[in-house]
Amino acid sequence: QVQLVESGGGLVQAGESLTLSCAASRIILSMRSMGWFRQAPGKQRELVAAMSNGGSTSYIDSVKGRFTISRDNAKNTVVLQMNSLKPEDTAVYFCYGNSGGVNYWGQGTQVTVSS
Repeated sequence: QVQLVESGGGLVQAGESLTLSCAASRIILSMRSMGWFRQAPGKQRELVAAMSNGGSTSYIDSVKGRFTISRDNAKNTVVLQMNSLKPEDTAVYFCYGNSGGVNYWGQGTQVTVSS
């Protein structure tokens, strides 16, 4: 079992930045991949950014050049740096980790971007 705890959400204005953190209860290098999904009201959950245990990263097109996923192995933490935020980035952001074919989820953190 893996526990994931997110922090860092909040309310910002368009163009500002936020940093989301996800603290894992086990060594993140043991996870096949980790990343962030988001879900806006009335929309499906979508994968925003992911990082493999080898360090490869991927992003959805709408956040490329604005969001950066990274990890701190010593702290077992995955970070999503979000710059130049837009109102359409408003959603609940969920951290996930995949291990042994099982996805583990955090509780979610709200990000609201006002125009």
